[in-house]
Amino acid sequence: MKPRHLVVIGFIGAILLGAFLLMLPVSSASNTWMKPMDAIFTACSAVCITGLTVIDVGMDLSLFGQCVMLALVQLGCVGLMTLGTFFLVLMGRRLSLSSEFSLADAYGTSGIRGLRGLIVWVVFSMLVLESLGTLALHELFEADAELNAIAVSDATLWFRAYFYSVMAFCNAGFSLDPGSLAVFRAQPLVLLVMSLLVIAGGFGFLVVYNLCTFRFWRRNLVKRGRISLHTRVVLTVSAAFLVGMFAVVLLLEWNRTLEPFPWAEKLAIGFFQAVTPRTCGFTVVPVHEMHAATRFLSEVLMFIGAAPGGAGGGIKVTTFTVFAITLVAICRGRSETVLFKRTVPEAIVREAIVIVTFFATLVTLGMTMLLVSEGGNESLTFEKLLFETVSAVSTTGLSLDVTTSSLSTAGRIVVMLCMFSGRLGALAVVLLIGGQESRPTIRYPREELVVG
Repeated sequence: MKPRHLVVIGFIGAILLGAFLLMLPVSSASNTWMKPMDAIFTACSAVCITGLTVIDVGMDLSLFGQCVMLALVQLGCVGLMTLGTFFLVLMGRRLSLSSEFSLADAYGTSGIRGLRGLIVWVVFSMLVLESLGTLALHELFEADAELNAIAVSDATLWFRAYFYSVMAFCNAGFSLDPGSLAVFRAQPLVLLVMSLLVIAGGFGFLVVYNLCTFRFWRRNLVKRGRISLHTRVVLTVSAAFLVGMFAVVLLLEWNRTLEPFPWAEKLAIGFFQAVTPRTCGFTVVPVHEMHAATRFLSEVLMFIGAAPGGAGGGIKVTTFTVFAITLVAICRGRSETVLFKRTVPEAIVREAIVIVTFFATLVTLGMTMLLVSEGGNESLTFEKLLFETVSAVSTTGLSLDVTTSSLSTAGRIVVMLCMFSGRLGALAVVLLIGGQESRPTIRYPREELVVG
């Protein structure tokens, strides 16, 4: 079986296994069987690291059920193919050339030297960053419990810290508390740590790997290494989006959703709300209470998403950058796409165009099916369904009010299909569509066609 088929089968298998485990009474806080549709939807959202849920993870699931959620999110984050490769490396088995090419494409680059070592580094770096986040959150949770004289065991604090660290780094967005992260409104440091974890997870392992292996203190250029074009594009565009969205949130929400808070908390909440549309489903203030312009720009950022090889979804910032620069180049009559004085290969340009078209088509189809399935529910407006569709396709997990739990069975199936297709996103292009380029054996005569 080809690797591209194994990816799809692996994700489906993980979802079904996770749904079975979540259905068991041991996974429920009330020791009862979970409804099959609720279990499948929750497992699909966890494996696709989306964050949309029809249950209360903190109240409805037992400790075992919450551990199942953690395992599913971790599995979806690092990717079934990467995990499989990691275990093959540990057992000393050699990767086939086709598997190495497939993994290289999945990470958004080709020709990686020491790919097997990189895969090992990916898993361990993820564990290290999550561990650091756990330590920081544990200290903050412990200090808050002592300050408010709350009696809570140290084991509970550690699990709580680890759960939120994993969910933030993996851009999953599942919460143990009602109202997502509303409980942390008065804790700016907690929101800052969570924001940094979300950003690190969304950057992608290639960026983190490049930054960690760049020896800026060395004079020898060969030994120093270099910041790749991929890293420069991701850092530059991500910073621009983050700063721009932060300014928009402060401008539109300062006297709206942020009005009740002191200025320090306003800045912390505003910064987090600027980070979370990068395909992380956490929120501190209700999204449906925000300004319509804020919600619309959040949808745009959700559609763009994070970076390739990371935990986020969407079309990816590099894809958007290549697509936008290509449009500008075409309008200026240029035949090449140039970024940071580097020419982007034509194959990558074509791939970017296909990915953008694929996601736009997916949103259109998903929205159409939701309009049909939820036509009888007047509370689900066009904006709510569009927001839900974009959130599912981009695997973000944000929702307007109680849209997700208000969906019919058919609507939930549509959302699951959107999450699954959106999670595979670029992999669908690279692994399912891609392959060896075929050259036509027959060439047809050219003829002009009027467009525009």
